[in-house]
Amino acid sequence: MFTSTYVRLPEARWALAALALFLLALPLHLLGAPAWTWAPLYAATYICGGWEPGWEGLKALREKTLDVDLLMVVAALGAAAIGQVLDGALLIVIFATSGALEAIATHRTAESVRSLLDLAPATATRLLPGGAGEETVPADTLAIGDTVLVRPGERVGADGVVTEGESEIDQATITGEPLPVAKRPGEEVFAGTVNGTGALRVRVTRDPADSVIARIVTLVEEASGTKAPTQLFIEKIEQRYSWAMVTATLALFLIPLSLGATLDDTLLRAMTFMIVASPCAVVLATMPPLLSAIANAGRHGVLAKSAVVMERLAQIDAVALDKTGTLTEGTPRVTDLRPLPGSGLDEDALLALAASAEHPSEHPLARAITGTARERGLVLAEATDFASAPGTGVTATVKGREIRVGAPARLFPGGATDLEASGRTAVAVLRDGAPVGLIGLADRPRPGAAATVAALTAYTGRSPVLLTGDNEAAARRLAAEVGITEVRAGLLPQDKAAAVREWEQAGRKVLLVGDGVNDAPALAAAHTGVAMGRAGSDLALETADAVVVRDELATIPAVLDLSRRARRLVIQNLVIAGTFIAVLVTWDLVGHLPLPLGVAGHEGSTVLVGLNGLRLLRESAWRRAAATPELGP
Repeated sequence: MFTSTYVRLPEARWALAALALFLLALPLHLLGAPAWTWAPLYAATYICGGWEPGWEGLKALREKTLDVDLLMVVAALGAAAIGQVLDGALLIVIFATSGALEAIATHRTAESVRSLLDLAPATATRLLPGGAGEETVPADTLAIGDTVLVRPGERVGADGVVTEGESEIDQATITGEPLPVAKRPGEEVFAGTVNGTGALRVRVTRDPADSVIARIVTLVEEASGTKAPTQLFIEKIEQRYSWAMVTATLALFLIPLSLGATLDDTLLRAMTFMIVASPCAVVLATMPPLLSAIANAGRHGVLAKSAVVMERLAQIDAVALDKTGTLTEGTPRVTDLRPLPGSGLDEDALLALAASAEHPSEHPLARAITGTARERGLVLAEATDFASAPGTGVTATVKGREIRVGAPARLFPGGATDLEASGRTAVAVLRDGAPVGLIGLADRPRPGAAATVAALTAYTGRSPVLLTGDNEAAARRLAAEVGITEVRAGLLPQDKAAAVREWEQAGRKVLLVGDGVNDAPALAAAHTGVAMGRAGSDLALETADAVVVRDELATIPAVLDLSRRARRLVIQNLVIAGTFIAVLVTWDLVGHLPLPLGVAGHEGSTVLVGLNGLRLLRESAWRRAAATPELGP
């Protein structure tokens, strides 16, 4: 957990020191060793784990805010003052570890956001005016109006417009489109996207600091920083309870003293009150159900990053889904084989002809065609004289015939209108210059996508919304297949984030499910973000609140339901813990509560609510959540 990178964080170092000291002192204490062997270790534990939250709590106190960490430090010191040194040290270690984990999570997210800038190249090839040559310059020094040369395989250095050349650009990091996009003069390209096999000249149209990739970084940072922190239920009453507890403890100590009571008896009574009134049982009433739900979800491939995330999941009332890589597999598949009348080819013969010509190509469409041919057991002929033209397709000689495979707009104008209108990518196949067939390709929905959409609709009471950078036709085709009624297509990352903020401002608590860099701003802006883990980008995984490790969509509604069951157990536990505290406090105030009995009652309530919360660890809890989700928000 504490790798060398994270141990450099102050919170991690102090928590690690406190834990090590506690583990050294514990066996000595339990085995009855002399106090001088373990007491200094416990004292060091208090100092290492408690000084920072205590100091922060004192600073908050100057602002008239009573921090719960300060209250826990005081409770730990109070426990030590009446001989419960072990309980106090354990409390210190728990809170120090919790603070360290929060610091590590924050650090990792910040690192991931900064690393996004690495997608944009550090240098670019700028063309000198008047054809005087070229020079390599830092990409961040490019100015609007400069012309840059982007060679095959290079990343584009700045947002701009193609002025010369043709190629295909992989811009999945920006738009989420599963296939490279043909670029010709007059079309826009984005910094950080990857050029294909052609060379391009690009006129810079945006300052590097204002590029789409830079704006993604800014959007993620702003959304992460401005998202209102959701607190656990108990923390919502933290201030009132904390002040009431401190006031009551002081009153119980000072008033009897002023009336002539002895110092020892008064201090013992006040410390007993602090122990039985401390919110330890209430904190444990909250955490075990949420942590159990986290552990159970983790066993089934969903990693929620904190108890706060699990609580947020229970509040979801709207869902937005990315398309490519989230609802779909993220890779194109052959869906249609259409030999033209008079070609003399059937479906297998058409596929074999196209696959033979495409076999030398590394283009995603070529891989899809050749992959389907292999799945069908087709034998591919040897291709010679292979040539590839960006944005057009490939040409090869197969069995003595010239075969061309590529974009219908160039090779077979108007022949693929119906395929393209249905959201499929069409490929035309020509033999010796004559069209012989069409192949349709599309990104397939993930298994269980339709069932997941139906379950999410039942869970929230409204259909999920599809947010995608892909084209309208492809988005609506997929939406119809999986049962989604509302579609927003052609969106850039900032557009997705704006849509999520719009719903959040309208009072909805939005769950956003995505996988790519282009989803990161929306993941950060949403009430809760979930990333698909297997193919998800580093930034999406770090920005999201939860990760679906195995890319199984069906686990998402199950986890939502599990979170609601955890919330119910939290409420049950708070009632149990509150009842114990009320009885013990009343006994101490009205009568005389013996310290051992007070500690036993306090610890007994802690054990009881802890065991109740652990019920969600059972396999049956997951089966119920997966099989019988609650309906409505």
